[in-house]
Amino acid sequence: MFNGAELREIRKQKQLTLQNLADKTGLSMSLLSQIERGLVDPTVGTFWKICSALDVPINHFFRVKDDHEPVIRKGLHKIIQLKNTMTKYHVLTPLQEGKIEFLLIEIEPGETLEQEQISHSGEECGYILQGELKVLLADREYHLYEGDSIGFNSTSPHRFINPGKSVSLAVWARAT
Repeated sequence: MFNGAELREIRKQKQLTLQNLADKTGLSMSLLSQIERGLVDPTVGTFWKICSALDVPINHFFRVKDDHEPVIRKGLHKIIQLKNTMTKYHVLTPLQEGKIEFLLIEIEPGETLEQEQISHSGEECGYILQGELKVLLADREYHLYEGDSIGFNSTSPHRFINPGKSVSLAVWARAT
């Protein structure tokens, strides 16, 4: 599902070496090379770090077509799910190269998006549609329930956990 060759192409277009990208992400050159060659799929945290360092939205790597249609009909949204995770990202944004990403994030009970907090450029805001979500933001913890919302600078280290017994559904927007 993840296209490592496209990652390599973007890195080269931006005139970055593996070492440059490693420095920007805090990841090892070895790991980045393995991801580019399709030997390893990135974790969610690693994926966010790479997208942030390359200044591309997460849905960039999962494009099917670019027909500039302003509407995505019900049931036709792209779904991103990395290996070894029970979290699904429903891409709600029709613009592939826009400055705003609009996602419906579906997190299974007990699932965490990453074992460590991540940070990247931009801002995020989320609204809980169903279930609950624990947001670890820097050194604070926020327990959100249906109808709650949150917004923060994405450079602040953060992590999401579904501590509930049902699926957590939340709409998220990220601006770069």
